Amino acid sequence: MPRPGQVKPETDERLSDRIAIGLLTRTFPPELVDRIVQESGKSGQRNRLLPPRVVVYFVLAMCLFSGQGYEEVARLLTQGLAWARRWSGSWQVPTTAAISRARVKLGPGPLKALFEQTAGPVATESTAGSWYGRWRLMAVDGTTFDVPDSEENNARFGRPATHRGERTAFPQVRVVALAESGTHAITHAALGPYTTAESVLARELFQALGPDDLLMADRGFAGLEQWRAASAGGADLLWRIKTTAVLPVRRELPDGSYVSDIVAAKDHRKRTDPTVVRVIEYTLNDPGRPQHPAPYRLITTILDHEAAPAKELAALYNERWEIETALGELKTHQRGPAQVLRSRSPDGVEQEVWGHLLVHHAIRQLMHDSAEQAAVDTDRLSFTRTLRLARRHVTAQAAFSP
Repeated sequence: MPRPGQVKPETDERLSDRIAIGLLTRTFPPELVDRIVQESGKSGQRNRLLPPRVVVYFVLAMCLFSGQGYEEVARLLTQGLAWARRWSGSWQVPTTAAISRARVKLGPGPLKALFEQTAGPVATESTAGSWYGRWRLMAVDGTTFDVPDSEENNARFGRPATHRGERTAFPQVRVVALAESGTHAITHAALGPYTTAESVLARELFQALGPDDLLMADRGFAGLEQWRAASAGGADLLWRIKTTAVLPVRRELPDGSYVSDIVAAKDHRKRTDPTVVRVIEYTLNDPGRPQHPAPYRLITTILDHEAAPAKELAALYNERWEIETALGELKTHQRGPAQVLRSRSPDGVEQEVWGHLLVHHAIRQLMHDSAEQAAVDTDRLSFTRTLRLARRHVTAQAAFSP
């Protein structure tokens, strides 16, 4: 039922299909979108059918309803906005060509700015699985998205080679993200060509870390420069390192760990500029491969073995896998398995990736809030089911919140 004074749009679309947009308008209010558009220098672009605010919502809806055509997404979006009284008077669905031109005019800037101003940690002190002592558990990892095979995308992003030296079917954009391990909320991200290493893009994110964070990372990020950059803001680190790395024992600790130091790759012999670390070594027995136990070697900035015993840190490192789950949600469930992004231009690709990151954060925020209200662990909620709810069954009260 519409609220008093509202006029129901003349449409045969089900209410649940329109309300899905409510998650976007609730998480990213029109006033915020308008301000970011203005700060990005795009507010002067006037278009009767597609003003900048609507184009922002369209990109978000395009990522929420991945797989739907442009005009179908526009129809769902505008009917949802009309029902929420964001529009007055008549409005017709623009053509695919008009939508494409409007996306080009908007560019990726407003979507990136919207993510930077709205994404962030969502865990509270009571959120299960998000803390170890005083530290917020964070993880860094990267992934890639296939993008359309156009000359512009290939020139900007590049593509991997096969084992025979041939080119793969599609160029790829690389995305590196910081995420809360307990909530799977992606808090910061950096985009770049496939040819740019994850460890290089990650440096853009390290400045977001602070003294209350404990950052976990896999072997691909290990290196003295990355280590120092990640810990510069006071964050503590727990990273896996190759078992072949030279880590001399400087002092053994009662819990089985030991104090050592790491140096730059070219300084292994003289070790003139070391950084002190604590080393934790252990082996995991894989039931599926009992004859091949997996050795692990972790290094950490936490030198106090009483504040963080070796066994607890070894068990804690398993939480690093949560970011891989978050990236899997983004790529497999939200975008769709094996799907190629829509945009044939590099700016469009970046705009689309930021849109996907925004939608994922909105869904994860909703899951966290729901878990908090129900006093359950966020891990007990299904991302896939919540995504479907966001598309079909968001309540009218949530959709129409001011």
